[in-house]
Amino acid sequence: MAEAADFPRTSTSPARRWLRRTGAVLTGVPLLAGLLQLPSALPAQATEQSAREAAGAGSVSVAVDTLSPAAPTDGDTLTVSGTVTNNGKQAVTGAHVGLRVGNPLDTRSAIDDAADDSTDVRASAGSEVGGKYVEKFAKLTPGVAQHFSISVPVDKLDLGDDGVYPFAVSLSGMTSAQPWDQLLGIQRTFLPWQPEEADTTTKTTYLWPLLSTVHMTAETGANDQQTPVFLNDDLAKEIAPGGRLDQMLSLGESLDVTWVIDPDLLASVDAMTRSYRVRGADGTTTTGTHQAVAKQWLAELQKAVTDKEVVALPFADPDLASLAHNGTSVPGSLGHLKEATDVVDNTIEPILHVKPSTDFAWPVDGAVDPSIVKVATSAGADTIIARSDSLQETGRLSSTPSAARPIGGGTTAVVADARLSTGFQGDLTSASASTLAVQEFLAQSLSIDGQTDNQRSVVVAPQRMPTASQAQAMAAAVTALQGGNWSTSQELATAAKAKPTPGATTKVPSASAYPSSLRKRELPRSAFEQIAATQDKLDSFQVILTDKSRVVTPFGRAMNREMSTSWRGRSAEAESFRSSVAAHLDDLADQVKLIDKSDTKLSGRSATIPVTVQNNLVQGVDHLVLRLSSTNPTRLQISGHDYYEQPITVSGGHSQTVKFTTTAKANGQATVVAQLYTQDGQTYGAPVTFDVKVTEFTATVMLVIGGGFLLLVLAGFRMYTQRKRAAARAVDDGPDETGGEPADGPENPQGPEDRLKAEPGTDARADDPEQPSDPTADTPAESADPSGTGERVDR
Repeated sequence: MAEAADFPRTSTSPARRWLRRTGAVLTGVPLLAGLLQLPSALPAQATEQSAREAAGAGSVSVAVDTLSPAAPTDGDTLTVSGTVTNNGKQAVTGAHVGLRVGNPLDTRSAIDDAADDSTDVRASAGSEVGGKYVEKFAKLTPGVAQHFSISVPVDKLDLGDDGVYPFAVSLSGMTSAQPWDQLLGIQRTFLPWQPEEADTTTKTTYLWPLLSTVHMTAETGANDQQTPVFLNDDLAKEIAPGGRLDQMLSLGESLDVTWVIDPDLLASVDAMTRSYRVRGADGTTTTGTHQAVAKQWLAELQKAVTDKEVVALPFADPDLASLAHNGTSVPGSLGHLKEATDVVDNTIEPILHVKPSTDFAWPVDGAVDPSIVKVATSAGADTIIARSDSLQETGRLSSTPSAARPIGGGTTAVVADARLSTGFQGDLTSASASTLAVQEFLAQSLSIDGQTDNQRSVVVAPQRMPTASQAQAMAAAVTALQGGNWSTSQELATAAKAKPTPGATTKVPSASAYPSSLRKRELPRSAFEQIAATQDKLDSFQVILTDKSRVVTPFGRAMNREMSTSWRGRSAEAESFRSSVAAHLDDLADQVKLIDKSDTKLSGRSATIPVTVQNNLVQGVDHLVLRLSSTNPTRLQISGHDYYEQPITVSGGHSQTVKFTTTAKANGQATVVAQLYTQDGQTYGAPVTFDVKVTEFTATVMLVIGGGFLLLVLAGFRMYTQRKRAAARAVDDGPDETGGEPADGPENPQGPEDRLKAEPGTDARADDPEQPSDPTADTPAESADPSGTGERVDR
């Protein structure tokens, strides 16, 4: 079998389909026989389309649920079972299910065409085996499915040379409107025929991926145990009995495959074996309860990979294409890829006890361009897993080349076969869809082996996260392939070192050739900018920690997860995850802060101001500096300077109060700013600002006030002595002749108005005939003269 280069599968042109189907109609003897029985009233020029509709062709669907063995050999009995369903409006009578075998298909493209026409009753179907190898139905009621099962010895199929034979299950019958036997439904598939071991077998490498979406957050719980927190309980469902990852494990352990593992998956399951918490829809967390399931799954995986090849992807399976196209211009992005690669050895080997290979990079769908290759190799990988629909053959090779290709710079591309790699995508939940996928896979594999006598290495890289039904179909195909006579298993590392096929393309396609459908699903530049911002915050935060690993490790892995390939097609969830990581880091950093302080009054020249630093983290912090600065140093200084700094160390869960001495230079209000800094001079956290009202008294003011107070004291003393002397003189004068009190005594007081009316220089009592003059009384001159013997009374 020879064909042109292994180009990607393409759709058949409408013209080609019309020619092929027209030829099939002309050779469809049963159908033409029925048409000859039409009444003579039917015009002779009736079209083929109207005749087909009149006959009810295609009104019955045929589902092939099992075909065993998938690759029969001499002496085998082939068993085919499934269902037929009448989708028409009339009952089908006289029906039977038969098996049909056509001529071998020479090329892989011919297999593609046959798969495209798998249910077309007009396409060639080969002759029916007939005889007793049919199953009859007296009546097929509309809408009712009927089961069938036919077993036939392989030697009754008249298979000749080795190769891929078109194999079909058909339903023939009649309706009341068209009472003649006709082909009403068909399902085509393939029968690979290689009864003896091929002279030259194909070496096939099948990648068996154990990958999942992101499950763990950056949170580790507010305790010394660092209890991990999961986004949800989905991982527990995947590894539980019957779950997707449980089936991938149980199916793969019996196969000779290369395990491709994301270390993040192992780390997440390993975290579930101990205490962990699960975040609910309302944001609260509950205690995880699937420790036993996690332990069992890891134990099974350890046994499954013993003595098997294990390829480890970088942690969390970073999206290499997104990084190459949108992240390289953002500082630090490539550093995260390097970290994701370096952490592999510390993740897989301690858990699985096997040494993984880290030499391989696997871009999404194996699509490559120069920038992707550059990024993939920047972290240490020297082999790129590409795919043949990206690194397409441009020469005129007559057969599918080996997978290994040197693409320059010491880098090897292992080009997976696109047809085989995409063979198990789509909905394979039905048994029929799964069976057809298995048979087409085997047909393509056998066709590759029959192309040439030169031995080649073929690699199959399926989708990253197959569903459970897809995994079951994959396992069935690999089982049949490894039990066949045309293929032998080979490790990926061996396939990468195989001798390249001469003439095979080694040129990496340009960036413009990268599929737009894949580019639309990439992580945007804004995602890498957000990751870089989170890294900057982490760098500032970690320098104050006494145990950096408690924060650096979980947040470092979280940022690896932010770059995961699993976010493709889930942009909203990716954005939410990145935001939650950044928010949690902010929350942790805010646990170390200055306590708000109220305004302060400063009475006097100097005073002490306390400022408190609070640490609500579990671990202690150091390498911090507290700085107090005055916005008006001419009015208020801190410890004799414009600002003052002091190193800070605070134990976990404690606070520290620092006291600063302030000095007032003038009255008024000054603002003081308290700010934490890291030792490299970067601000940490928000500042605390408070006002200080200065009410200080200067020396001059104090002297004036003191002098005034002294004068008040002296004046009071003078008044006291004058009154005392005046009282003494009154006693010495004694009572007057009438025995009354002195004129100005208490019984006859003289008001100030009376004294003001007296003539200057005279005694006021001289005018009063009732009051005799007192020769001992003070004269006005004596009273007014402070130098006299008497003392002036200040009234």
